Amino acid sequence: MTSIVETLIEAATADTSLLLKNQELGDDATTARSVDFVMYGSTKKQVELVASFITDFCYGVPQIKKSEKRHMLTVTIEMPTTQHVLCSVSGFMACLASIYDLEYDGWESDVCIGT
Repeated sequence: MTSIVETLIEAATADTSLLLKNQELGDDATTARSVDFVMYGSTKKQVELVASFITDFCYGVPQIKKSEKRHMLTVTIEMPTTQHVLCSVSGFMACLASIYDLEYDGWESDVCIGT
């Protein structure tokens, strides 16, 4: 079992790597855009519980889909992707996944080219 601290370190490392790649593509991280945070659970009930928690406390907009043998929970948040903001939200999502025994699969968003 991975500790929450190890999960946070793994997420921050992966987040920073992706942010650097986006920066190389000309991304303006200060531009707000939809960012999708993805988690997987083995049962629908498991992901519905997390989706309900996210909805109840207005942390984002959850969506559940069946993905192969697992259930995928995507949480969409309109936000900039500056490193401190993105890593904080991603860390929070990683903690939720760990607490509720889901697999956190990181985030994705469009690259917003600055003008």
